[in-house]
Amino acid sequence: MTFPTFTSTELDPRARGKELGTHRRAAIIANFAGYTDLFAVAGATAAQVRAWGERALDRTAAWAPHLAEEIAGIAAGAGLEPWQVAVVNARTEILAAINATGEGECSTSVVLPGPRTVQTWDWHDHLRDAPMLWELEPRPGHVVRTFTEAGALAKIGVNTAGLGIHFNILRHESDSGDIGVPVHLIARRILDEAATVEEAAAVARSAEVSASTVITAVTSDDAGSIEISPAGVAIIPPEPGGVLQHCNHFLDPALAEGERHATDRPSTYDRLRHLRDHVEELSLGDHTARARAMLGHGPDAAPVCAHPDLTQPINQRWETVATIALDPPAGRLLAHQGGPCQVTEATWQIF
Repeated sequence: MTFPTFTSTELDPRARGKELGTHRRAAIIANFAGYTDLFAVAGATAAQVRAWGERALDRTAAWAPHLAEEIAGIAAGAGLEPWQVAVVNARTEILAAINATGEGECSTSVVLPGPRTVQTWDWHDHLRDAPMLWELEPRPGHVVRTFTEAGALAKIGVNTAGLGIHFNILRHESDSGDIGVPVHLIARRILDEAATVEEAAAVARSAEVSASTVITAVTSDDAGSIEISPAGVAIIPPEPGGVLQHCNHFLDPALAEGERHATDRPSTYDRLRHLRDHVEELSLGDHTARARAMLGHGPDAAPVCAHPDLTQPINQRWETVATIALDPPAGRLLAHQGGPCQVTEATWQIF
């Protein structure tokens, strides 16, 4: 099993978006419909979702007009309205506005130098068909490769400047329904523009956000977890030995005072302990060995590898949809469809 891939040929943002929207039309429409269902179950009305999408589009146009153009192009190609594609890109912000809660989510490990990285990407199982791998050239000679969702401009990825990013959601008491710049678009601008951790952090600091996340930027010899929230931005450096690990709670002491996951998603602490207990295996050069070190199933162990409880509503079901390793010096990522319990040498998709 592999994720669908698409390579853009257009340099103009709107043309690039329309090309993607045309080729991935069915998947983008399905992804929007899946999020519409998720938001409805979580308590949002259709009118609220549209208003939030329009607000996200306005904030994007003010912060990064070219990305708003790309969103409009995707909508034109897919036969949707721009606000509908903006909803897909702002799904983190909308979930924060709804004040969504529940267990699940991602775990990331980076060990320098190398780097040696791996993360699990957990999401709602009814959206398991949304991911894709996308290669684009935001400017001549600079290539971005990202694992993302159909219609979303980026998520996890690498660029040919030698920078990669991992991506984990956070929740903070300062999160609000006053929709800000979507964090997925911060990830995209980092991939488009940054070659260093410091440059990635500068992009994050330039955006006014309404929802929290952590983007772990990594190069061959440097890394930093960029914790982003409406209350501010903090950079978590590697520990001695070059180890940097993150799950779904803030590590910066000041931001951690407003932490929301402590009660909403307590398994994040168990998962981080699991990563710290397996640093030796997560430091190995072999990406399959690193992925297997992430293996942990609840309820008896930290649920790093998630499987959905089908008795729960869709907003309370999580699945490890992908396991991903980054190779920034080579400008490539390696993706496995599913969780660490299914990884073999043959299941990696090199992109």
